[in-house]
Amino acid sequence: MGFFSAICPVTFDKPLFCSILGNTLLSTVPGISGAGPTPEKTLLTPILDAELITFGTIKSQPIKPNTPTGCPTPATITRAMMELTGLHPVFINSGLQNQPTVPCIDAYGNVGEDPRFRDAVPHARNLFRQGELIGNFLSAYSDLLVLGECVPGGTTTALCVLRALNYDAAVSSSFTNNPVTKKDEICRLALKRISDDEVSLPLDIIRYTGDPMMPVAAGIARTYAGNIILAGGTQMLAVSAVIKAIGGSLPNIVTTTYVRDDPTANVVHLAKQIGIGISYVDPGFGDIGHIGLARYCIGEVKEGMGAGGAMCLAYLLGYSPEAIRSKILTTVNTYS
Repeated sequence: MGFFSAICPVTFDKPLFCSILGNTLLSTVPGISGAGPTPEKTLLTPILDAELITFGTIKSQPIKPNTPTGCPTPATITRAMMELTGLHPVFINSGLQNQPTVPCIDAYGNVGEDPRFRDAVPHARNLFRQGELIGNFLSAYSDLLVLGECVPGGTTTALCVLRALNYDAAVSSSFTNNPVTKKDEICRLALKRISDDEVSLPLDIIRYTGDPMMPVAAGIARTYAGNIILAGGTQMLAVSAVIKAIGGSLPNIVTTTYVRDDPTANVVHLAKQIGIGISYVDPGFGDIGHIGLARYCIGEVKEGMGAGGAMCLAYLLGYSPEAIRSKILTTVNTYS
């Protein structure tokens, strides 16, 4: 394939990039999430990523937006695309452990709990209704919504939700070595609670084992009047499975080839099971001229903060693959 696989044509006049921020305490389980220097600090990652995209720098911490191996975070890619297109992103606080430091639409949720021991999102239905209200609100200001997310640990909650909805799911990871065994064990314990209590309704499944981003995203998709693209990998596949289960119209998904090609995940198979259209962006980081970006090609990071969707949006706005790649390289070099 070239820079993009087949993308459904959309017409629009007022595009909007939006990302839902949230936390799940599963990210603090050692070895589950690579989205932070320590398990505890993963709870800060959505806030720091939003700072980077909004201000062009991380203001509240004296750190650079790179992994310990020098791999630029997906937020740097999203920042590059916002600069290239001149768009101003919108953030939604679905449930953060810490106070956000950038302006956000607040859904008034709480951090997601550990689904092995208690309900993960006790107020899932209320968050879904908040999402519906936000979808109506965003419809008044845009006709194309590219909706991303930042929830460290969210691939594990996605695994739980997908399997609870009876999908044969294997999910991706920001690690080069996906902690499949740990995720499967968490999922087994969460699904036992669901089975013991005979839970079957999709929003109740989120209540038991999801994260706060999921019901907000599903609510937005339910009411948004324009075209919507879900920007993300297995986490957005879980959202899509919920949308389908509640009888909603399925949007399209855009993610990176690095998620698609993860041998420990089954993204293509999952999309077929759900019946959703999914497209892939291949930014060619292997030969872009940055050793850190090249690490995406060996399975580090892969996707996040709507990076694949942000590149797709720039492409839909008429920017060439060369211009997109050049802007990404220029941007990440400023943080070296």
